[in-house]
Amino acid sequence: MRELNLDQLRTLVSIADLGTFSAAARALHLAQPTVSLHVGELESRLDTRLLVRGSRRVTPTAAGLVLVQRARALLRDADEAVEAVRRQADGKLGRVRLGTSTGVVIDLLPRVLEALQDSHPGIDVEVAILGSSQALERLALGTLDIGLVALPQPPLRGTVVTPWRDQTVKAFVPAAWPSPRTVTPEWLARQALIFNDATTHMHRLTMAWFADGGCAPRARIELNYDAAIRSLVAAGYGAALLPVYESRDAETDARLKVLPLKPRLVRRLGIAHRTQASLDGSTERVIETLVRFRQG
Repeated sequence: MRELNLDQLRTLVSIADLGTFSAAARALHLAQPTVSLHVGELESRLDTRLLVRGSRRVTPTAAGLVLVQRARALLRDADEAVEAVRRQADGKLGRVRLGTSTGVVIDLLPRVLEALQDSHPGIDVEVAILGSSQALERLALGTLDIGLVALPQPPLRGTVVTPWRDQTVKAFVPAAWPSPRTVTPEWLARQALIFNDATTHMHRLTMAWFADGGCAPRARIELNYDAAIRSLVAAGYGAALLPVYESRDAETDARLKVLPLKPRLVRRLGIAHRTQASLDGSTERVIETLVRFRQG
């Protein structure tokens, strides 16, 4: 037996509700012969009579009543499915997978998510803590929708990366340490140091800054989490180069000194995503919200 046809079921429900073929035809904007054809095909397919045609009103048989009740649920589910797809395509509903570093999660992302919740409450953003290279790999595999990554990045087929924000990097030094007002590579290289993990873009940026000053220091420890690095600095374990948070003033921690660098150091962030043709509506809405927070 072929599968049931939703249009035919909708016709049957309308006849049961309105009582006549002609009223159902008007409500559904169908010709009356089409309504009769729908009912005839349903009865033929199920090999049973579904409607009793009276002189003034059409009523369902016992079998017809069972089908009408089931049809209402099927049609409701179908209508909800269509609406969900439309909302997904329009960007009103959906799940977006976003990858970024801990520093961005702590500092910048909360404001973006708050704005997104206000404008598009039906979009759920699933956040993964990832390094830039991991985020780009997952974008290429299709297991991530958006990555907030450090710049620059090498070109990647099928992926678009656009500048987003700049983060000023400063020296985080234990408050008890004697220190200059402005930190140079030469001075910092003589101190105990805490670095980001060697696989990260921040580590490469740090080492390039030291190399420009003719230094190549080694770290006491390497970590991936900015908050953990700050805690170790506050405990006097070492100094570190870290981006300064915009939304929370780290200098309020009395155990830390946050000092400017000479030469200045900036970490640039970008928005990475697949090419526009492959984006769904909800991902586009998240990108649009991120762009609202772009600098410049």
